[in-house]
Amino acid sequence: MQATDLIDKYYTGHDKAKSLLLAHSHLVSRLALRVVDLVEKSASVDRVFVEQAALLHDIGMLFTDTPKLGCHGDRPYITHGIIGAEILREEGLPRHALVCERHIGVGLSIEDIKDQGLPLPLRDMRPQTLEEKIIAYSDLFYSKTRQGMRTAEMVHTSLARHGQYKVSIFDEWHRHFNPRP
Repeated sequence: MQATDLIDKYYTGHDKAKSLLLAHSHLVSRLALRVVDLVEKSASVDRVFVEQAALLHDIGMLFTDTPKLGCHGDRPYITHGIIGAEILREEGLPRHALVCERHIGVGLSIEDIKDQGLPLPLRDMRPQTLEEKIIAYSDLFYSKTRQGMRTAEMVHTSLARHGQYKVSIFDEWHRHFNPRP
């Protein structure tokens, strides 16, 4: 099944949420594929997987209580990653599910979840594979509600609220993944 077929399956009748999800996910996917083109010179990357997983990384948002995104579920937005992971596991896509679970910011450690009192399972949800890191990195540059690509400085400001170590992770990724000269 194609990524867009899965989105259609879950988002039919939810036009606003579907439109925002598709617009955001296509932008993330395009940037992720530019990053793949850059890093493929030095590492093996599963390009098809990156494209599909980038399109599906936010599939769980529909089931959150986020009216500005056209989502009228009963769970907090921070849970959209684990909701998406549950959906994709049920669809037989366990590797894609890990991207959903691990793409929030630069990832969430058990300590992050505890310290912030997040309504998430206590497990390490930081990107592990190169593909997961590329998608999480690419996602940081696009909002579902604001037009245009964020600058690295904007990403820094956003991440700094969660600690300098989050900014450090982004900086490391940015050195390796920045597709611009």
